[in-house]
Amino acid sequence: MRHGHGYRKLNRTAEHRKAMFANMSCSLIEHEQIKTTLPKAKELKRIADKLITLGKKGDLHARRLAAAQLKQDDAVKKLFETLAQRYKERQGGYTRVLKAGFRYGDMAPMAIIELVDRDPDAKGAGDRARVVAEEAEGAED
Repeated sequence: MRHGHGYRKLNRTAEHRKAMFANMSCSLIEHEQIKTTLPKAKELKRIADKLITLGKKGDLHARRLAAAQLKQDDAVKKLFETLAQRYKERQGGYTRVLKAGFRYGDMAPMAIIELVDRDPDAKGAGDRARVVAEEAEGAED
């Protein structure tokens, strides 16, 4: 019998895997496109699609379940306010995995995972805002 073989272990403990996918999910929601290895991207697709479905439900219980998994309030807020509205008519398939060659150091297969109908300006927007704030702070001094 093949019970309990429904996902990739990725050579990590359960706690490490859970934390890694929480971080990757937050990054995907924030930037709407990230680059990672192919097996991680395929596993993250399952998790991210379920999170967006929770966002589409929109009730308090769904928000608490998403917050328990994501651990970052900004990601939960964007999930329920922006992404839920964007995908309200779509019946699944919120992410896509694109193969992106092989990593130079160890020839690991790389992939880009992105949200379907993503906002191209979202990638790096937080970093740009931080740089502008630092420059404005430096100008005051």
